[in-house]
Amino acid sequence: MKEQGSTFRLPYSAFAVVALAACGGGSGGDSAQTGSTNTSTALPLVCSQLPNTVIPASAIGLPTSGGVVTAASVVPASGTGAAAVPEHCLVTGSIAPVDKSAPNILFRVALPSAWNSKVVMFGGGGFDGSIPNVAANVPAGPTDKQTPLGRGYATFASDSGHQSNAFGSQDGSFALNEEAARNFGGDALKKTRDAAIHLIKARYAVEKVQKAYFAGGSTGGREALAAITRWPADWDGAIAWYPAWNDAAALLGGHRMSRALAQPGAYPNTAKRDLIYKAAIAACDGLDGVADGLISNQQRCNATFDPSTAVFNGRPVRCEAGADTGDTCLSDAQIGALKTINTDTRFNFSLASGETHYSGYNVWGADLGITTNPSPLQPTVTFLALGTSQPAMPMPRTAPYISVLTDQWIKYSVTRDPNFNSLTLDPENPGPWAGRISELSTLLDTKVDLNAFAAKGGKLLLAHGLSDVLVSSRATEEYYQRLQSQMGPSEVSKFARYYEVPGYGHALSTSFNAAWDSLTSLEKWAENGTSPANEVVADTAGVPGRTRPLCDYPKWPRYNGTGDVNSASSYTCSN
Repeated sequence: MKEQGSTFRLPYSAFAVVALAACGGGSGGDSAQTGSTNTSTALPLVCSQLPNTVIPASAIGLPTSGGVVTAASVVPASGTGAAAVPEHCLVTGSIAPVDKSAPNILFRVALPSAWNSKVVMFGGGGFDGSIPNVAANVPAGPTDKQTPLGRGYATFASDSGHQSNAFGSQDGSFALNEEAARNFGGDALKKTRDAAIHLIKARYAVEKVQKAYFAGGSTGGREALAAITRWPADWDGAIAWYPAWNDAAALLGGHRMSRALAQPGAYPNTAKRDLIYKAAIAACDGLDGVADGLISNQQRCNATFDPSTAVFNGRPVRCEAGADTGDTCLSDAQIGALKTINTDTRFNFSLASGETHYSGYNVWGADLGITTNPSPLQPTVTFLALGTSQPAMPMPRTAPYISVLTDQWIKYSVTRDPNFNSLTLDPENPGPWAGRISELSTLLDTKVDLNAFAAKGGKLLLAHGLSDVLVSSRATEEYYQRLQSQMGPSEVSKFARYYEVPGYGHALSTSFNAAWDSLTSLEKWAENGTSPANEVVADTAGVPGRTRPLCDYPKWPRYNGTGDVNSASSYTCSN
């Protein structure tokens, strides 16, 4: 594959359509404005010329059978202000596998008529299986700031190399095919990027893009880290929210959670979830200097809060004698399950990726799915947390998100037996499945090594909500700590930042729904050398409009004792 900056030549078929354009082809509303200097002799292509354009296998840096544009159409400009979407050419394409029995990679590219010479790739979620919206914002992007497409970026994304069934992002059946499994593991990132860049160069008749950024959360966060780790030359920056970077380890940790909740009497109903949430808030809210409904000093809370001895509104949280006596307390079985979720999963076998454990989750003060909350965000919060049904066999679709996900992973990736009882597999002692899980870890766990990315001047913004019970923020802390251990904190600070957001769950929250203009911060850092400072995150749901400082890890926001409790200026980042 020819890298950015190499001489770009259009294929013969493209020269033919360019010649037509030079003779008056194309039309108004299908222009090809660009901020890039065009040093080639090729002319830009208009949108109507892109359908059926072939992407040769030689243009893609990993083995494929090449790609093709299956559709392209002009989308007129719409919206105003921050919601403005510019006129753009929306391209749909397909990348064919080497293994003819494997599914294609389906992708989309949005090509704005007025291009800013830069690109953003979006990551997916769960097991992927659908193409993210290329006109969307970056994760936790604020609604009062323009989206990447709105700013003039060419944007693209793919389904990671398979098309999901009715299980959506929880569908793991694709993994029966090895090439599809490798694509999901990360190969589709490179294939999609190269195919998209090939089309972008042809559309605008340029030899290179000026800046390339990746933005994603959860699986998309893992994909962001995998992309800058495996192909650092391709990327100038990344935004990675709540990344499942050690995905095989995370699935094992999630499966341990699922098995704990599946035990008799262990699954807490909505009333009990509400009780444990309120009890933890009551005990830990003031640890940051103010009672504001948020736990900022989460580490201290984890060390001091114990539901077995906690008291809320003058009554013990634990039911008398540990028996389940109703909705006003938690039984020993329910407390035991929550304590399991709070602790690390230890692997008593070797993973080829080198991971030895998965960190516990910050369950104290997290919304585990309080379905009585009237917020329109709550159904999604519940879906991504503990759902509405206890894990069991067969696995209910309404079980915790992680339970459905790990059930599918064990059936299709690990045992490759759709009838296997996933709850019988012990994630810490998997017995005959240890070898296969170890093999899968080489596909799914991302090595902590950003030396090449840092050396080329790449910049990383990493963030995680402290109330996430789907991907552990403690695992992201470990990723950042390893970076600092390898390179030294001062070197890491030259290219990476990690922030934690109190009250924010997985992708959304009814307590503190984060909105942060990370793309502007990344642009300033990667393009102007202005490192992030005094970053602020806003809440759009709990107390709409309130703000908090984004503190460089391991610091957290402590109230100063005076001033507006809803203003970031009233807080100081503290250890």
